[in-house]
Amino acid sequence: MRAHVISVSLLLLSAGCANTCAPRPPAMGAGRDWRTYLGDAGSTHYSTLDQITTANVAQLQVAWTFDTLPTTASDGAGSMRGDFQTNNLIVDGVLYTASPAREVIALDAATGAQRWRFDPRSEREDAVGNRQRGLAYWADGQDRRVFTSAGTWLYALDATTGKPVRTFGDNGSIHLGRGLGLGGTPSVRLNTPGVVYKNLLIVGGLIPENVAGGIRAFDVRTGELKWTFRTIPRPGEEGYDTWPPDAWKTAGGASDWSGHSVDEARGIVYVSTETAGPDFWGGDRYGANLFANSVVALDAATGKRLWHYQIVHHDLWDLDLPAPPTLLTVTHQGKRIDALAQGTKHGLLFVFDRVTGTALWPVHERPTTPSRIPGVKVWPTQPVPEKPAPLMRQRYTADDVATISPMARLLTTERLARSGNFGAMPPPSLDETILFPGPDGGFEWGGAAADPDGVVYANINEIPWFYRMVPTRGPDGAALSFGHRQYLVHCAACHGADRRGDVHGGMPALDALKGRRTAEQVSKAIMTGGGRMPPFDRLGERQRAAIVGFLLGNEPASAPTPPSATAGPQKEDPPYAFGGFLRWFDREGYPAIKPPWGTLNAVDLNTGEILWKVALGEYKELTARGIPPTGTENYGGPVVTAGGLVFIGASADETFRAFDKKTGKLLWQAALPFSGNATPSTYMANGRQYVVISAGGGKSNRPGGGTVVAFALPD
Repeated sequence: MRAHVISVSLLLLSAGCANTCAPRPPAMGAGRDWRTYLGDAGSTHYSTLDQITTANVAQLQVAWTFDTLPTTASDGAGSMRGDFQTNNLIVDGVLYTASPAREVIALDAATGAQRWRFDPRSEREDAVGNRQRGLAYWADGQDRRVFTSAGTWLYALDATTGKPVRTFGDNGSIHLGRGLGLGGTPSVRLNTPGVVYKNLLIVGGLIPENVAGGIRAFDVRTGELKWTFRTIPRPGEEGYDTWPPDAWKTAGGASDWSGHSVDEARGIVYVSTETAGPDFWGGDRYGANLFANSVVALDAATGKRLWHYQIVHHDLWDLDLPAPPTLLTVTHQGKRIDALAQGTKHGLLFVFDRVTGTALWPVHERPTTPSRIPGVKVWPTQPVPEKPAPLMRQRYTADDVATISPMARLLTTERLARSGNFGAMPPPSLDETILFPGPDGGFEWGGAAADPDGVVYANINEIPWFYRMVPTRGPDGAALSFGHRQYLVHCAACHGADRRGDVHGGMPALDALKGRRTAEQVSKAIMTGGGRMPPFDRLGERQRAAIVGFLLGNEPASAPTPPSATAGPQKEDPPYAFGGFLRWFDREGYPAIKPPWGTLNAVDLNTGEILWKVALGEYKELTARGIPPTGTENYGGPVVTAGGLVFIGASADETFRAFDKKTGKLLWQAALPFSGNATPSTYMANGRQYVVISAGGGKSNRPGGGTVVAFALPD
């Protein structure tokens, strides 16, 4: 079976869901309110509001601000500063935001005055977690609910009071590890809120790399599990033969952390899945690995698969699909097509008929470079769409060496000659290789916006990284200490094989913990996670203790071998581990590549042509040196409006901007207290159109906070 095969279910056909006979979906976009994460069920980031236009946008000014973070550091929120990435919801004059401290706060949308605040720590002390990018809202008459998560729990809140709805689940919440069919309740968390379809809340999750992933639907009233779609198939299920036998027992991940989209008229939910775990080591899971790295269309009522398309086969590079699919309608070869656009980390746009899964333009399987590590196999081909053209460079070449200074040019030229580049999918190797495009771009979790004209607007990162696998045995073939091996397998991807972290990526160094942290503190951090770090509570006590000993420098040089283990590394210890995420910067701290480093793009999906591309973001000190705006690393997506504007923060320069959607011309910009690393929202309140963004910063080594900033025309 070809891993990217498209299969349309008989259920879909018998339901009459072809483009020719299905009811036309309702008009796209948000209106007076912004009731859904990313604007509407189709994740279009589009608003029909037009009070703010290209003619008057220059008059925008701050209408109100609200600081979501408590004023004291003792509340534990200090470590979470910078994780404010919420796409705010606005319903009936109330703005709902999720703070970096995992609180949900309801504000008057016209004034910013607080109405209520829910602190999940009032329910459970361990209510911590990764960043939270949004909330889900559901209403039936006077029963109105906001869904949020903290730690491993999903809460239903009364939208009027902020109090838990005690008839939901276990006294107001359900454990997010439910429904995966693995026994017990693994530590599953959410960073995106899931989608509501009728009376179902459909979620994916941040799932540990050793837990087989899945998509689940829960009843919004009771919390009852209604269906599960397993993304690592069991025997007898579609896709099982794309894995080694019983891989679901040992492989993990392949879930959907980036969010979903829904065709409400047809009852189809579209999910965009991540890499199977471990992210960079695939020796135990050779095969195409369905349904990892795939767009999957499911019957929203039952969870049955309708069609799928795999965008990366046997991923060894952490190329998760980074954002939910964007649903829009285009004119293709003279016919109106309800389409789906999926962006990728390597800056490609795949465009499908959302009913059949047929690609609108041919997709070619391109050969890959074989592995340089014995016993490690790379899938022989990878799909590349014929159109649209890539939105970023696909390989670092001699034409791309840094240009902002003679020293940067010299050093990047030398390192390119030494390291070489194979694009976004370099062969596994023990030697350093340039990884470009890198794992945090082109497309990012902010997603793409789309308008009714069939044009998609997307911000792109063009930052080079390095890629290297490291052995979990010493150079003489002797096993490393047990703690060292466990660190390489479970921790090095984020904190580096050398434990020096990645300051630009917010990954702290761990090479000097001794004397600064106790063994109990380090062990608790591994167990519970916090901030960007997921919990590692499924590690055995011996594994956890060994990592603590290694980090604090008091592990025996050769840890005792457990009686059940055979010679050499245990099965859970692969022979190679990823050397760590490492961006490539020059000596001044700028990306080590010729600009642009971040762009905003408009792509006409009626024709597949790129309409315009502009730099997104600026380093003023470089502009003062006579260097044109370079763009910056950017996180958070755009919003497009009927007023002809594209609003976006995202850039690493604490600035919010508005562009003419037809030309890409910058029409307005304003300073933010912190970078707006979130997708903005727009809404009407008391007859006035507002544009609001969560300004949290913290990315790209910038200051962090947690301020909601709302803009409007003069009253």
